[in-house]
Amino acid sequence: MTNRAIEDDVSIPLCVDLDGTLIASDLLWESFCAMVRTRPADMALVPLWLVRGRAALKQEIANRGEIDPADLPYRDDVLALIASERLLGRKIVLATAADGRLARAVAAHLGAFDEVIASDGERNLKGSAKRQALEARFGSNQFDYVGDSKADLAVWKAARRSYVVPTSAKVVREAGRDRRIFPVGSPDGGLARGLFKAIRPHQWAKNALLLVPLITSHKLLDVSLLLRALVALATFSVSASAVYIINDLLDLQADRRHRTKRFRPFASGRVPIPVGGMAAGVLLVMGVCGSLLLPLKFTGLLLLYLGITTAYSISLKRKPMMDVICLAGLYSLRIFAGGAAVSVPISPWLLAFSMFFFLSLAFAKRYTELETAQSADGDLANRGYKAPDLDLIRAMGPASGLLSVLVLCLYINSPDVRQLYDRPELLWLLSPLLLYWIARLWLFACRGSLADDPVLFALHDRVSYLTGAVMGLILLIAT
Repeated sequence: MTNRAIEDDVSIPLCVDLDGTLIASDLLWESFCAMVRTRPADMALVPLWLVRGRAALKQEIANRGEIDPADLPYRDDVLALIASERLLGRKIVLATAADGRLARAVAAHLGAFDEVIASDGERNLKGSAKRQALEARFGSNQFDYVGDSKADLAVWKAARRSYVVPTSAKVVREAGRDRRIFPVGSPDGGLARGLFKAIRPHQWAKNALLLVPLITSHKLLDVSLLLRALVALATFSVSASAVYIINDLLDLQADRRHRTKRFRPFASGRVPIPVGGMAAGVLLVMGVCGSLLLPLKFTGLLLLYLGITTAYSISLKRKPMMDVICLAGLYSLRIFAGGAAVSVPISPWLLAFSMFFFLSLAFAKRYTELETAQSADGDLANRGYKAPDLDLIRAMGPASGLLSVLVLCLYINSPDVRQLYDRPELLWLLSPLLLYWIARLWLFACRGSLADDPVLFALHDRVSYLTGAVMGLILLIAT
């Protein structure tokens, strides 16, 4: 793993940094996200803690943000280095600027450290402060050190030999000037790609619902209204991406226990938490500012959407049944917002249809997640559902979908249709097509072959595209 230029001396302890080195994350931000998820009101106290110093801030947040050390994204190369040095009989020390409470929990979980040196609420052991602490404990040039950041440069100068985890090209270049510093592992890379994945552009397909009021009112060819609808779609998309990032940051521990979500950019440590926070802030500003180009009612609905999704991320997602109703309501809210953007009133038929249809999709999402968790002999992490709820969800999901077909049939038979369509009898062909698509979706769900998100299923399913195209053609001919 390393190319050593000098003989080992096992009497020299190996000191290992934690944040960014042992783990591909930062415990201060990890505990902050956990605190926001469980005790959001405590965010108001952060400025008061910061006045007392960074060490006090870390301690207060650590006391409120519970973290399971088993869920953290450890670096395999660093763990391998620690294991090899322990086999030589070397003393291993966890030397970190993280709060001592969290550092000791990590050390206890790994069982690989003989000593822990960490911040204690009064001293923030970062940079020169860590160097002084290590020199006081072991003496100058009497310890080896593993680090990753610019703050570790001061410690490397006092170490006999050091190792750099290449998380920053600039730090690697500076560390490379010292022949006593050796690389551990390979560069992380892919920050931009990871951030792009975190904003989930494929989920923007959901925001096509904002175009539905324009389509159903038969005003799609009105260029001015179409431009307003596209602006609405763009503002909702960037705002939704901000919410996805916030949701991922609040769901770090649950995602790391999931078979696929553990590879998400923040859960895996591929993208730092502060980068995600800044990206979410920029996207929110872009979305809200863009909404000001449209009627004030649209801006109000966008803010309502952001409020509901934030409440969902913090609390509602853990409330059984309320979570799926919330998801279905957010879909319907998009239709409301689309109508507000182009000043088109929303038909009660459309709202009733969308509520039942998207409730079925929300149930399908939960059913798939719960079935996967059950196959792994567990309940659904960070949700309020348990394995016995599977039968209830399997009953309510298809029933909601069938109710949406019923609403469509009642609409086709209503007087409203004849005012918008010259050949309304052709619309009856929509019912079997919609019934087929919903039944097929639930067939795949019950077989265990449906993706976690029905939207992803539809985006990668040729039959869904074909069904949608045929339904669109029917609407066009009937007009």
